[in-house]
Amino acid sequence: MARADVLLLSLGSTAGLRAADAELRGALERAGARVAVAAAAPQRDVRTFALTDLVWARAARAAARAALDEHDPRAIIYSTITAALLWPAPGAIRYDAPAAANRPGRHGVWQRPLERRRLRAAPLLLPWADGSLAETPAPHAPAVVVPIPVEPSSDAPLPAAERDIAALTYAANPHKKGLDRVLGAWVGARREGEELVVAGTEHVPATPGVRNAGRLRPEDYRALVRRARVFVTAPRREDYGIAQLEALADGCALVTTAAPGPYAALPLARSLDRRFVPDDDGGLAAALRAALDGPADDYAERALAALAPFRHAAVDRTVAEELLPRLLASAGR
Repeated sequence: MARADVLLLSLGSTAGLRAADAELRGALERAGARVAVAAAAPQRDVRTFALTDLVWARAARAAARAALDEHDPRAIIYSTITAALLWPAPGAIRYDAPAAANRPGRHGVWQRPLERRRLRAAPLLLPWADGSLAETPAPHAPAVVVPIPVEPSSDAPLPAAERDIAALTYAANPHKKGLDRVLGAWVGARREGEELVVAGTEHVPATPGVRNAGRLRPEDYRALVRRARVFVTAPRREDYGIAQLEALADGCALVTTAAPGPYAALPLARSLDRRFVPDDDGGLAAALRAALDGPADDYAERALAALAPFRHAAVDRTVAEELLPRLLASAGR
């Protein structure tokens, strides 16, 4: 078996992480790399963030050890900081947010000190967004920002006038995504006949004008996005915001609060229509009503242009011209 150029150690603890790792593998292979993928074994649910990170870090270490013996890679990418915390050998780290930002207090009591050492020792960091890098504790290794690519799910998006869903929100983690805030704003903003569709969760309080779509396959979810005029969210913290980027790609007006975190879609939303981005949830109903009454005629066209750095062509270029050469040059294996 030929030696792998890159071992991608996938934590794979969520569907979103698995999809992101598949995208990165594809970009590396299109750049000409021989890529081996190893995934941490699934882990049982435990009670705290600190313990959750420990059991997944141990699983990632076991998967990495086996894969290193099997593939003898020239370079390693650990997908997520959790996957790198107990690494058996140094490698690049790909991540959406550092523990310093999303594991405050007791939630990151053991992770944060170890993370600082890993961020200094890694040959390269691969944050998902500029905001991810901004939250990264210094000093740290050199970095290349590599977004998750996003594309429209249809070659011919429907114009707003033909969309039969007034608003859509995604709430796989209802508290973190601020579902309670969205529902409160919807009560104040909706008019007779308008419907908000909630996707990603089974736990939706009964609210006038709200329909629960539940958990959906990715293709079914994107079909809903194509029918929605507005995508609305009020996250308490946003580590990336792939659902918001997908909504912009499919022609939705994006209404969002100015949440903390790397939140890649936030600066795009502000540049497209500042009225749709209130500083807090107190202004969400007014922002939602403004978007429902109609964004600028060229909103969807400008949104697609703003997404250019997140599309496959741009991400493939970054991987081929920056990530892979620097990764292989810095590898000590």
